Amino acid sequence: MVRIASSLYARTALTLAIAFVLFQAAAFAVVYRTLIIPLAERSADDLAGLIVLSAQTWVELPPQTRAAFERELADRHGLRLTAGDPGAVADAPQFAFRAQIETALSRRVGEPVKLRGVPGTRAAWLDIPTGGHALQVGFYPARYAVKPPLAAIAVIALGALLSLVTALLLVRRITLPLARAARAARQVGAGQLPEPLPETGPAEVAELARRFNTMATEVRELLDNRTTLLAGISHDLRTPMTRLQLHLEMLRDAPSPARIDRAVADLADMNKLITGYLELARTTQAEAKTRFDLAVLLEEVATDAGLAGFSAAPCTVEAGRLALRQIVSNLIQNAQRYGDAATVELELECSELGARVTVRDAGPGIPEDQLEKVFRPFYRLEASRSEATGGSGLGLAIVRQLAATHGWKVSLANRKTGGLEAVLEIRR
Repeated sequence: MVRIASSLYARTALTLAIAFVLFQAAAFAVVYRTLIIPLAERSADDLAGLIVLSAQTWVELPPQTRAAFERELADRHGLRLTAGDPGAVADAPQFAFRAQIETALSRRVGEPVKLRGVPGTRAAWLDIPTGGHALQVGFYPARYAVKPPLAAIAVIALGALLSLVTALLLVRRITLPLARAARAARQVGAGQLPEPLPETGPAEVAELARRFNTMATEVRELLDNRTTLLAGISHDLRTPMTRLQLHLEMLRDAPSPARIDRAVADLADMNKLITGYLELARTTQAEAKTRFDLAVLLEEVATDAGLAGFSAAPCTVEAGRLALRQIVSNLIQNAQRYGDAATVELELECSELGARVTVRDAGPGIPEDQLEKVFRPFYRLEASRSEATGGSGLGLAIVRQLAATHGWKVSLANRKTGGLEAVLEIRR
C-alpha cells in the first residue's frame, strides 16, 4: 500500500484530483454567487409582490366576491388568503432560500416578517396587516420556494467527473510506459535481456522506449563481450602457460638455452594476448576530442605500417586522436595479414560532412554472410588462433567497439575487382 501511494501514478492522480476538486468548488461558488442567489432573490421578490398584491386586492373587493377570489388564488397560485386564524403557531419548515423570501416580504410589507407553520403541514404562513384587516396568507414552499438550478450543478459535477477520469487516463498513459521501463531496467541490472519496450505513444515516450531498447541491447552485448573476453583469456592463456610449465619442468633436469628462449617466447605471447584483451576492455571509454589534421595522422600510420606513396590534402577533424590511430592501424594490419601486403592502399576523403578513411587490399575477401560476424571478439574465418594464421581475432572487434564508442561507423565490403575494402566514416 505504501509503495502504491508513493508511485508516480498515485501522486499525480491525487494532485490532479485535488486540483479538479478545488477548481469545481471555486466554479460552483462563482455560479452560486452570480447565478443562483440572484435568481433566488428575484423569484422571492416576485412571490412577495404576488402575496402583497393579492392581499390588497382582497381588501378592495366587495365582501360577496372575496370567497371566489380566495378560491382562484388557491387554484392558480397555491396561495391561501384568509382573515381567520389558521392555527400557525410554530416556526415554518426550513426550505431552500427561506431567508431570501422573508427578506423580500419584509421589504414589501414594511416590517419584519417571520414565516410560521401549522403543525403537521408543510405550509408557511405570515401576517399582512392591510386596509384595517389582519390577513393571513399561506403558501407551500415546495411550489414557490426557489429551487437550485439542478442542471447547472449537474453540468459542473459531470464536468468534474469527466475531467478527473480524463486526467487519470492521461496519467496512466504516461506512467505505464515508465513503469515498464523501470521493470525492464531491473531486468537489465540483473543481467537479463528484457522484452523490447513498445515504441508507441507520444513522441517523447516513444523516443525514450527506443533509446532504452538500444541501451538494453548494447548492455547485453557488452556483457556478452565481457563473458567472451574472459572465456578467451582462459582459453588462449592455457596453451602458452602449459608450454611454459613444460619447459620449466624440463629445465630442472637438463638446462638448455633453447628451452629458455622458448619459455621467453611463451611469456611474450602471453603478454601480447593480455595487451590485446586490455585494449578491447578499454574501448568502452571514449577519448577526449582534440582538433588535428587527419591527413598528417594517416601519413604517420602509413609510414609505421610500411605503406609507400600515401598523400592527402589537409583534413582537420575534431576527434579522439589515439582511437583513430588504433582503428586505422588495426585495419591496415588486418589487410596486410589476410591480403597481399604489397597491394594495400590507404585513402582519405574529406568534406564538410566529415571524413572517410578507406583501406583496400587484394586478398581473397570475406564471404558475404561473414562480413558482420568478423567484428565479434575471437571470431575467425579459420579455427586456429596461431599468430602464423592471423592472431586471436581481436583486431576487428577492437575496431568496431572503438568506433561505436566515439560515434563513428566501420564497415567491410568485398571489392568487385577482388579483395576487401574497409571504410571508417567520421561525421563532423
